[in-house]
Amino acid sequence: MAKKESSKLKIAIIHPDLGIGGAERLIVDAAMELASIGHSVHIFTSHHDKNRCFEETVSGVFPVTVYGDFLPRHIFYRLHAVCAYLRCLFVALCVLLMWPSFDVILADQVSIVIPVLKLKKSIKVVFYCHFPDLLLAKHTTLLRKIYRMPIDFIEERTTGMADLVLVNSKFTASTFARTFKHLEAGGVQPSVLYPAVNLDQFGQPHASKMNFLSINRFERKKNIGLAISAFARLLALDGNNANDVTLTIAGGYDKRLRENVEYLEELKFLAQREGVADRVDFVTSCSTSERNTLLSQCHCVLYTPQDEHFGIVPLEAMAAYKPVIACNSGGPTETIKHQVTGFLCEPTPEEFSLAMSKLIQDPKLAESMGVEARQHVVESFSTKVFGQQLNRYVLGVARGKRD
Repeated sequence: MAKKESSKLKIAIIHPDLGIGGAERLIVDAAMELASIGHSVHIFTSHHDKNRCFEETVSGVFPVTVYGDFLPRHIFYRLHAVCAYLRCLFVALCVLLMWPSFDVILADQVSIVIPVLKLKKSIKVVFYCHFPDLLLAKHTTLLRKIYRMPIDFIEERTTGMADLVLVNSKFTASTFARTFKHLEAGGVQPSVLYPAVNLDQFGQPHASKMNFLSINRFERKKNIGLAISAFARLLALDGNNANDVTLTIAGGYDKRLRENVEYLEELKFLAQREGVADRVDFVTSCSTSERNTLLSQCHCVLYTPQDEHFGIVPLEAMAAYKPVIACNSGGPTETIKHQVTGFLCEPTPEEFSLAMSKLIQDPKLAESMGVEARQHVVESFSTKVFGQQLNRYVLGVARGKRD
């Protein structure tokens, strides 16, 4: 018998590492919204550090269960993908064997869990593809290509086994089609579900500082050096108007990850080399409340990744009444209105510094853009809109429909 629209479901969410990041923010928002609708939600993960996580995961709104944290994350800083697969497979097997059947399981990032979960015929699986992993992995040497070949093959085949595939932007949907040609030929077409932000956490801005803010994980692909170089150019060319201007580099930082440790040191060295170290502040792993304070007090947010598949930071910034300067590529082109809620620029220090200069010379422009930005997020990217769309997808899958 078909389920009614008002049906309440038992939903499991499987996520690799419930830390702090855009992917984790989406999973937490999904759990919160589905639970608020009345569904029974349970998150399963291989790692959950209660000192480094989103507060909602320890609030008791939904349970979080950890399996497999004893398994290695890497072997001598190698084989990260294989270890991630093994950890997620262990989580999936524990869910399958130790818990009653769920109506729907939402998995993301690691698709190898899908065929395991599908061993139980009654379970429907929704897979959220943030971006094809094979495009994020390095294929620079022959050995790496050989190593990645079976992993890339498995990713495509297992992704296609989901009852529904969701992606975070039209940019990712087009990339998905170009990358997974066999799935496209087989009729697998992902549906777009934009991530969202909780508007309630952002009150009226208190812009007491002429501060530019960058928020990203300390990873090289986030291109944070662009913010430092653009800031240095701004000071060099617009010094008279920039006497009190500062830059804050904040974001997720995990000392267990060698890249985080190395990249933070590289960025500090770059700030010294550019001669702006005394005006650049680095904040690692700030809490949600600390992040919100930084957003409230900043003048503008710099978002530096190129071809970012979505990017939650621009939405958070706009929800906090702040304009955003971002690269003119990827997901930000779908969320930022150029010259209305911010600026879309070429990824060069010259282009970024020009946009930064406009906002310094005309503070009222930053204020008016911030108001437009907030309204834009309210209309299109609130958690309420996100929850309603996700609920429709989940109910559709539970009824046996592929959207």
